[in-house]
Amino acid sequence: MAMRMEIDPLILDITGMTCAACSARIEKVVGRMDGVEEVGVNLALHRARIVYDGSKVEPAQIEDKIRGLGYGVLKKEMRAASREDARAQEAGALKVRLLWSALLTLPFLWAMAGHHAVTSFIWVPELLVNPWFQLALATPVQFVIGLPFYYRAVQALRSGTANMDVLVVMGTTAAYLYSHYLIFHPSKIESVHHGIPLYFDSSAMIITIVLFGKWLEASARKHTDSSLRQLERLQVKTARLVQGAEEIEVPIERVSPGDVLRIRPGEVIPVDGVVTEGQAAVDESAVTGESLPVSKSSGDPVVSGTVNTDGVLSVQATRTGSGTTIAGMLRLLEEAQETKPPIQRLADRLSGIFVPVVVVIAAAAFLLSYYALKPGALGEALVTAIAVLVIACPCALGLATPISVWVGTGRAALSGVLFKNGVHLEQLNRADTLLIDKTGTLTEGRPVIAAIHPADGSERALLQIAAAAEQFSEHPYGTAVAAEARRRGLDVPECTAFQAVPGSGVRAVVDGKQVMVGSIKWFGEQGLHVSVPEGSPSMLGPERSVLCVAVNGKWAGAMLLADPLKPTSRAAVKLLRKLGLRVMMVTGDRKETARAVAGQAGIQEVYAEMLPEDKLQLVKRLQEKGKIVVMAGDGMNDAPAMAAAHIGVAMGSGTDLTKASADLYLLKNDLLGIAQAMRISRLTMNNIRQNLALSLLYNAIAIPFAVMGRLEPWMACTAMAFSSVTVILNALRLRRA
Repeated sequence: MAMRMEIDPLILDITGMTCAACSARIEKVVGRMDGVEEVGVNLALHRARIVYDGSKVEPAQIEDKIRGLGYGVLKKEMRAASREDARAQEAGALKVRLLWSALLTLPFLWAMAGHHAVTSFIWVPELLVNPWFQLALATPVQFVIGLPFYYRAVQALRSGTANMDVLVVMGTTAAYLYSHYLIFHPSKIESVHHGIPLYFDSSAMIITIVLFGKWLEASARKHTDSSLRQLERLQVKTARLVQGAEEIEVPIERVSPGDVLRIRPGEVIPVDGVVTEGQAAVDESAVTGESLPVSKSSGDPVVSGTVNTDGVLSVQATRTGSGTTIAGMLRLLEEAQETKPPIQRLADRLSGIFVPVVVVIAAAAFLLSYYALKPGALGEALVTAIAVLVIACPCALGLATPISVWVGTGRAALSGVLFKNGVHLEQLNRADTLLIDKTGTLTEGRPVIAAIHPADGSERALLQIAAAAEQFSEHPYGTAVAAEARRRGLDVPECTAFQAVPGSGVRAVVDGKQVMVGSIKWFGEQGLHVSVPEGSPSMLGPERSVLCVAVNGKWAGAMLLADPLKPTSRAAVKLLRKLGLRVMMVTGDRKETARAVAGQAGIQEVYAEMLPEDKLQLVKRLQEKGKIVVMAGDGMNDAPAMAAAHIGVAMGSGTDLTKASADLYLLKNDLLGIAQAMRISRLTMNNIRQNLALSLLYNAIAIPFAVMGRLEPWMACTAMAFSSVTVILNALRLRRA
């Protein structure tokens, strides 16, 4: 039995798609190929995502199959450099065809002016109403400019499907051939000159208006992927590598973790890394959504895609290439935009049967007109059928969902909120329960010195000697003591004979003195006297931890550490509850600490002393009750619960495992990001519903008018074109969310 080859999905940009039937057709044909397990085609992005078994089918075979259907294919590795060029070329070709088509159609518009009472005063040259002249104008429009419509229509019919091109070809060809018949039958020529209209104008105008609509759609589409282009521009091509005393400009592909780069004012930071030298304000707005520049100096982390505004920085790379933050953002954004939310299934089902149903309605309209409404008027019946064919194209229906997901996820990304999948965008809209971890999610996730209580002498002296003893410690408490000493600008002496006692504290020799720093429990085990001032308000509070200090075996004082609440946590909890979420804290910390922090954040429901499996079981119990659960965390112990929840949210400070388990990633490490994500999710889903309603309502109103003969074909075609543009413009409103 052949082993399945695990291969990344094949991502292809598709050119030449015109409506929802095109995307449905590609999905249907490619989905039948042996080895293709899943295929999704996004009409708004003109992109296909294909999951396949590499042992059964090759990417080249899939690409050939799509080309055989009449569409162009652009490979993923060519996309970054060629996508905009390909779209620009496609739009340019549309523009050229449109201009020639419009030039040949203008005489028909002039001739039409003489048929209407309002414009009857306009002089119309006899040449413009000459049947042979109209034939000469209409023929190149129909068969030269309109040739791509025929090609795609034939390809669609060969594959057993029908799309917009089939409708356009049926309508325009019927009008052209009927007019051609009138000209080449001598008995009809005299009648033609006495007012029986030809329909060359209808066929030419339909093709021109369809091209105009497609050109407008292509122009409007440029604005929808602005977020993707904005992020792509933050991926620089070269970097300034520091080698000794020299700086060498190298391609970004040559930069490896550990290399030191020099970043000058105004330059984009090309890698994730740590500042080793220099100080500057860094603009992180494009990555995290933070509007104000953040000061960076030695030891501070920086991420790719941010901009050095005013200083010179030396940055040691920690992540390069596809592992950088900006590359991850682009990858997540593209994946979210390539997948379809469940609401798209309705539009897909409707689009799949739309064209055949429209053809049946057009045939019925023809018979109704010819036998009942205007008996014997073949030309009028034909015009009615043509109007039905062109007005009922499912273009707007096919664009309704993907265009909104595209713009919505792009807007979220620019706010530092990354959805991994379009499905999660829809699910978040229905969420009703939010579980929040404490450490690193509600709180800063790193302890700080809250108060210092020396036995005698000064706070500075106690902090100085404790920082000296802790300077080699990797424990968060030791790091907090060293950071406080740096913040106060203290001169920390060197220590010797450093020894870390796991779970207890440290021992070291500082200036010839034996120094111990550790927990109350450890001091008791060592038989050391502990003197914590019970009545001191700063010592109270279950969220505090005590770090004891002894010098030469005698009590020297104590320091209090706390993991402070993030400044935005309380406001975020309040906002999330206002959005209708039931907010609960789940943490592995002791109950007293958990309740104290929850009280500060405004959370009433608290689950403390929870192991990873306990958090997982809580998520499952809530789901069994019908709740749509969101789990937010940043630690490895949160990963199982996040994976089981309907939506897992990883904070920016989270571990790689946590981020991998998450469906939503907050770059800004701020709970307000969840509120922003919910707001964008709801706005996007409302926008999708509006688009679906607009496209369906448009057809529900327009088709009866066309059936009753109340719409000229050119009017129907114009309405069809502008329905797609209306859907795109409505989706673009999300950019201001």
